Amino acid sequence: MKNPSIICRLKRFTRCIAVLAALQCILSSDTAAQGNLLLMPRRIVFEGAKRYEEINLANTGKDTARYVVSLMHVRMKEDGSFEEITEPGAGENFADKYIRFFPHSVVLGPGESQVVKIQLNRSNELTAGEYRSHLYFRAIPNETPMGQTLPVKDSSISIRLVPIFGISIPVIIRVGEANTEVSLSAPSIDMAEDTVPVLNMTFLRKGNMSVYGDISVNYISAQGKTIPAGAIKGVAVYTPNTARRIKFNLEKNQAIDYHSGKLHISYTTPAEAKQSTIAETDLVLH
Repeated sequence: MKNPSIICRLKRFTRCIAVLAALQCILSSDTAAQGNLLLMPRRIVFEGAKRYEEINLANTGKDTARYVVSLMHVRMKEDGSFEEITEPGAGENFADKYIRFFPHSVVLGPGESQVVKIQLNRSNELTAGEYRSHLYFRAIPNETPMGQTLPVKDSSISIRLVPIFGISIPVIIRVGEANTEVSLSAPSIDMAEDTVPVLNMTFLRKGNMSVYGDISVNYISAQGKTIPAGAIKGVAVYTPNTARRIKFNLEKNQAIDYHSGKLHISYTTPAEAKQSTIAETDLVLH
C-alpha cells in the first residue's frame, strides 16, 4: 500500500528540483537551453502596440520529448538569485491574467522544432506600470515501463529519482512611459594569489520599470592603452528591486595590471537592440 505522506513529500521534492532548474535558466545566453531543449528568444516584452509574440522550441536530443508549458511567478533577490512566489508583494504586478499562449504542451521528435504563440489579452484593463510572469517549459520524463515496479522490502520503499528539466523565461508587459534610472555603485576588485580577479559591484535601480542589458569592462592603463577585461550578457534588475549585487570573473591577462590604471565599466542595452549606455562608472586601481 502506498504511503500518502511519502508520495506528497516526493511530489514537493520533485517540484523543487524542477523549479530550481527553471530558475537557473532565467539568466542565460541569447538562446536559453536546458537538457536537450533550446528556446529563442529568452525573454518576451510587450510594449507599445505589440500584441503577439512567438517562442521557438527545438529538441536537440536523440529521443522524442514532451514539454508542458505553464506560468510561474518568481522574485529576484538582491544577490541575483530567484525564489518562486504565489502572491505579489509591494510594487509587483503579475502578467498571467493578461497573456494567453498556445499550445500548452509540445511533443518534439529528435531535431524537431515548434512555435509557441503568445498573445496580449485584456490590455484595456492595464494601468501604467510593469507586469511580469514567467513561462515555464517543463520536460515530462518517460513513464515507468509496464511491468516495472519499484522494489518494496520489509515495509520500506525504494525510490528512483528522475531529474526533471525546465526553462523559465520572463514575459513582461510595460504600460506607460519609463522613468527608470540605474547607477553602478561601489565597484571593487577581489585579488588573491594564483586566482582570477573578481569584480564586485551593486546595481542601484529606481523608477517604474525593470532593466536588462550587458556588462563590459575595459582596462585602461596609465599610458591610455585599452584592453578588454571582461564581459557578461543578460543582466537584469527586476521590479520592485532597488538593488542587485553582482560579481564575476575578469580576465587573468599579463597585459593587465590590476594595481594601476583604471577599469571602465559599462552597462548597455543588448547588442541585438539599438545599443545605448544605461550606466557606466570607473574604478581606479591601486
